Amino acid sequence: MKEGPDIALLGSLIGDPARANMLTALMSGKALTASELALEASVTVQTASSHLKKLEAGGLLGQRKQGRHKYFTLSDDDVGSLLETMMGLAAKKGHIRIRTGPKDPALRKARVCYNHLAGEMGVRIYDSLLARNFIAADNDTLILTEQGHSFVAEFGIAIDTAKKTRRPLCKPCLDWSARRSHIAGTLGTELLDRFYQLGWAKREEGTRTVAFTPKGEKAFAASFPL
Repeated sequence: MKEGPDIALLGSLIGDPARANMLTALMSGKALTASELALEASVTVQTASSHLKKLEAGGLLGQRKQGRHKYFTLSDDDVGSLLETMMGLAAKKGHIRIRTGPKDPALRKARVCYNHLAGEMGVRIYDSLLARNFIAADNDTLILTEQGHSFVAEFGIAIDTAKKTRRPLCKPCLDWSARRSHIAGTLGTELLDRFYQLGWAKREEGTRTVAFTPKGEKAFAASFPL
């Protein structure tokens, strides 16, 4: 018997089309019920419940109860990062499901990747911070430099508080549409929340799209020049 991590189990859990659709739906960062996930996967609620039990047992999902309802979420950031990386690899290898429509350009421009900003604007943050030496790439991790700490603090983020969490402060996440890195980790989450607080952007109801106002997009470009 082989020893070590069982990637075959993870592959079988994610590889089922219905389960893959459920996991992708939860990339929005929202908690969804079994009924809502059944609609996403185009299966019955009974079938969805069976899939959800397997995903939960495999450690990919967490569950919250509110009143009579149960809500499901991705279990942690690692699962979100894994899914976005797999989506990036699928896009890179040409494994694309064709879904054309008016929302496609908006999703490619700015969207939620679990709890941080992805798309062209997410990649722009990464490129801008790297070019100005606010972050430094170290293999598969990112380091926030001294200059980066100053920038983040001036931008209104309590970086010392953010560093106390168990999550990585900042790490690269492969963007499936741009096929380049954007910033994940606590810093990625804090930046997206700050855009909301400043009124630069808001989440479009029922989608992963993040819509920036004209004023917000102008301020964003000034804060993250290329």
